[in-house]
Amino acid sequence: MINKLFYGDNLEVLRNSIADETVDLCYIDPPFNSQRNYNQIYNALGKENQARSPAFIDTWLWDDYADRGLLEIQTNHQNRFTNQIIDLLAGLTKVLGKGSLLAYLVSLTLRIVEIHRVLKPTGSFYLHCDPSASHYLKIILDALFCPQGGEFQNEIIWCYKDPSGKTTKFFRRKHDVILFYSKSPDYNFYSDAIRVDYGAKTQQQIASKTTSFGRVATGHPLGKIPEDWWEIPSINSQAKERLGYPTQKPEILLERIIKASSKAGDVVLDAYGGGGTTVAVCQKLNRRWISIDITFQSISLTLKRLESTFSKEILATIKILGVPQDITSAKALAKNEDPRINQEFEKWAILTYSKHQAIINQGKSTNQSLDGIAYLAGSQSDRPKVILQVESKNIDATNILYLQNAMTREAAELGVLITLELPTVEAIAQAKLAGFYQSKQFTDKPIDKIQIVTIQEILAEQKRVVPNR
Repeated sequence: MINKLFYGDNLEVLRNSIADETVDLCYIDPPFNSQRNYNQIYNALGKENQARSPAFIDTWLWDDYADRGLLEIQTNHQNRFTNQIIDLLAGLTKVLGKGSLLAYLVSLTLRIVEIHRVLKPTGSFYLHCDPSASHYLKIILDALFCPQGGEFQNEIIWCYKDPSGKTTKFFRRKHDVILFYSKSPDYNFYSDAIRVDYGAKTQQQIASKTTSFGRVATGHPLGKIPEDWWEIPSINSQAKERLGYPTQKPEILLERIIKASSKAGDVVLDAYGGGGTTVAVCQKLNRRWISIDITFQSISLTLKRLESTFSKEILATIKILGVPQDITSAKALAKNEDPRINQEFEKWAILTYSKHQAIINQGKSTNQSLDGIAYLAGSQSDRPKVILQVESKNIDATNILYLQNAMTREAAELGVLITLELPTVEAIAQAKLAGFYQSKQFTDKPIDKIQIVTIQEILAEQKRVVPNR
């Protein structure tokens, strides 16, 4: 069973790579328009080495992308939009103005239209959001699904507790909203798969009346279908499944959705893959899956999660698409005019070279020449620290000197300069001047303290460093 993991803009992937009516269930947990930037938290050797790296940006501006998106809706691009959604967005533009919230709603509308297209007639759609925009998103879904024969099924309230968000000015905000729609009245819903126990009093009353109620006809224990409010704990700091990915949702939450609206062998789509929770649950429940994310950190984290949860062999069952496979596609990623895309080049290069183990640096403004950090295999007392820097332009001896300074500042034993272009003779000579490093825990022979690795070597020769944090 080959599953698909797409790296790229989910709108482009949906439009170009997923056929009509091929998906049984789609769940998405998109950004919430929180106007925040979220970091992934890494734990290297302990609390003293805790590091943070940008995971995704949830800030929205009215820009050229938003303008083009609104124009596509207004002009009914490829005849995908209902008259109701065209009128609705025209009205929202007058009410909200061309600002952050409208940019967010336009982005979601474009993608939900494609999700509706790829759903089978018996398919279901779950949109995870929060109260700040759920009311707008519900009328958008009404305008997209209902005129085409779809139906609103539930507004599910996920209630959770955690110590954050203390306030004295309003009630504490501790719930999310999950909007559940079906593409048609003839949708699949497997109620017996999600039954939960009755309360103790009800169970006693049933038992006292008859013993024939011990099990339902399907073989599932007697129980009730859950209400539309779910008390499921969020992921705390000590949870085994916690990955450090911001906004990570608990697996038990996804289990209920996936069991309710799909069966073994069905296709489940998550167009905002994030930390890979949907994928991990699908794998456990024997569902086929398609996951999409625009950040390579998410792709890397998903692969690492699957490998650690299941086995290395699972990677052979995954088709990874959108990731550079040759020097031409690598250059296209590095030179992309969309700043959201070309900034991914450094992350892709570092995480690919480090086999998804490196820590991506939060920003180069305060740490010149430091794009990432990794730790090579060895004992707890001998784990060489490696500084990683990526350059998409021509490099010279100056780049090597910057890297040496970063190694000194970070107390790193090794430095790696990953370069898209071939290094100059001067750069190679300057790197050789740094000398050698040797550790019996890692290698029997000395290695260059500063190494220059080309993208061509990473792609064609599968050159890798294997860190172990």
